[in-house]
Amino acid sequence: MEQTHTSQTGTAVAPGTQRRVLVVEDDTTIVEAISARLRAEGFLVQTATDGPAAVDAAEAWQPDLMVLDVMLPGFDGLEVCRRVQAQRPVPVLMLTARDDETDMLVGLGVGADDYMTKPFSMRELAARVHVLLRRVERAALAAVTPRSGILRLGELEIDHAQRRVRVRSEDVHLTPTEFDLLVCLANTPRAVLSREQLLAEVWDWADASGTRTVDSHIKALRRKIGAERIRTVHGVGYALETPAP
Repeated sequence: MEQTHTSQTGTAVAPGTQRRVLVVEDDTTIVEAISARLRAEGFLVQTATDGPAAVDAAEAWQPDLMVLDVMLPGFDGLEVCRRVQAQRPVPVLMLTARDDETDMLVGLGVGADDYMTKPFSMRELAARVHVLLRRVERAALAAVTPRSGILRLGELEIDHAQRRVRVRSEDVHLTPTEFDLLVCLANTPRAVLSREQLLAEVWDWADASGTRTVDSHIKALRRKIGAERIRTVHGVGYALETPAP
């Protein structure tokens, strides 16, 4: 009789429902460590060590999520992300060796959902993978249980059922993370939400070490919907600005 496997973070994984994770990293030591941890968490894991192999593996294996290093032979992780997202939307956790905000914003712009800077703990990486997959599940559930109506905040429209955003009647492409972040802010317009609150609500991550992730996603979101729509309260957090009633 088959038994349900429980991951090291406490998430039950039923037989036959294991999620597929493609790990793309050219450092043998790192790829082996990531793969071992994710397999211990109950995931099916495949690996690739260069850009072309990663794109081929993603097309052939259809992973549920990619852990993707930026620096790769062949072509880099940003190009891998572009090509894979053009085939089908896949949540991407991007790994970068440089704590460079520009690189992070470019990664978010080509479809990455989250990023981690090396060195990182395997525990945190596993937790981030679980969070991204839960977000995908929530998005799928929202698609089949639509909320009535469209939220309109001035020239900003948020369609929960279709997970679409428009500014001045023009569609704006947001990543799943960006959409969830915008909805979180829009649920209490003008109210200031701390970075820790946003991290907990959007990422299900309670560790304050991830607050720079929030800042980078806010910057990416501002570039898409307009910088004036999100107000920074220094030392506290962010608020969605809306027209006065």
